[in-house]
Amino acid sequence: MVALNLLVKPLAIFGIDATVQNRVGTAEYGLYFSLLNLSFLFNIFLDLGINNFTTKNIAQYPAVISNYWGRIVGLRLLLFIFYAVITATVALTAGYSGEALAMLSVLVFNQLLVTFIAYIRSHFGGLHLFATDSIISILDRLLLILICGTVLFTDVTNGVFKIEWFIWIQTACYALTLLIAFGLLIRQTGIPSIRFDKAFSLVILRKSFPYALLVLLMMIYTRTDSVMLERIHPNGAYEAGIYAQGFRLLDALFMFGMIFASLLLPMFSRMLATKSNELPGLLNSSRNLLVGGALLVGFICDSHAEWILSLIYSENIAESIISFRILVWVFTAMSVSLIYGTLLTASGNLRALNRIAVVGVVLNIGLNIYLIPIQGAAGAAIATLITQSLTAIAQIIVAHRTMLNGFPLKMILATGAFSVSMFALSFYLQENYYLLLIQFFGGLLLLFTFRLIDLKAIFSLLKSSK
Repeated sequence: MVALNLLVKPLAIFGIDATVQNRVGTAEYGLYFSLLNLSFLFNIFLDLGINNFTTKNIAQYPAVISNYWGRIVGLRLLLFIFYAVITATVALTAGYSGEALAMLSVLVFNQLLVTFIAYIRSHFGGLHLFATDSIISILDRLLLILICGTVLFTDVTNGVFKIEWFIWIQTACYALTLLIAFGLLIRQTGIPSIRFDKAFSLVILRKSFPYALLVLLMMIYTRTDSVMLERIHPNGAYEAGIYAQGFRLLDALFMFGMIFASLLLPMFSRMLATKSNELPGLLNSSRNLLVGGALLVGFICDSHAEWILSLIYSENIAESIISFRILVWVFTAMSVSLIYGTLLTASGNLRALNRIAVVGVVLNIGLNIYLIPIQGAAGAAIATLITQSLTAIAQIIVAHRTMLNGFPLKMILATGAFSVSMFALSFYLQENYYLLLIQFFGGLLLLFTFRLIDLKAIFSLLKSSK
């Protein structure tokens, strides 16, 4: 799964998505980017926590898969209507109209397709069919590379490209992926009888509500930045485009981190259900690997920001550097949240997670309101970094107080020592771009030195996933 995602998704993000932005321009892409995030903002109403609930319960009780997934499909179709109405209402209230609303309507439909793909994948994850899950996880991006790459890099459109084409190509890729995923699932479960069951739906929604509230709150403080930036800054579409240039790498890294979360949720759930003594080892190895890697990427990207941006974009590079250098550090905080948030979710400790998320929402919106008019894209990036860092720290504290023995002092000391060493190395090499590989391999050596990468623990993690 890791290998496939490392091969396909970065190419889709930097080869296709970034090329689209270069072709259509910063302002036009900025409008698309804000609408895309608006469609993300309320997509929890398409799910209401059903995916996490399904993965967790199928991992613990595989026999239940055939009992209810056809009925959940009927429920989801009703939830889509609710989601579409809320998104349209917010868009109209925010002042979107005309072409922007037309684009948003297609993006809303795309979210329906994405949510159904994710729901089917939640079954594969719960059944520990990780190979199948990994193929479906990259299929839509692979199709996007093939189809959109043909349009972008050949003369089939005489060099013309429109942002609307990009949206419709994504629709086609999602639809084809959904059909293939559905075919693979019915081989495991048979063809479902899709229907709406009121009593069943109420039970599922009642059980799923804590998951839904958590995801909604996290989505608000993670995705609202670009929407607020485009709406409240005087040059909003342009600033949103600048923010998108810095955010793209974070988005790619977050996709990589989500691979860990999708693997860990069923593994943590099963270990907690069986009271396995392997849980602390899995937590430590996955946390150290992901957080250590995030720090290494942060130091390299911060040191070589201008050079990296120039490889991807053809304009507005200088304007994007500040927000980019801030956002690359957000992934470290996100990595902590992916590990500890997944553990707390698997344990059912959603009350604490929701309280943390409420604080995150209030903090993020307040910081954005204050910082965006003053600093634009950089202000939104600062708000994101502060919010993600504080919520990550809160999750560590809750997890170690309620579930784990002791506080991870050893990990904190090792991470601190690695960071100080990387700072010294990065400070010396930051102006020497041709020495980036030395910085990279030096960082890897430091990760092994401080045991943030432990090969024995990684092999144990892989063995546990089978």
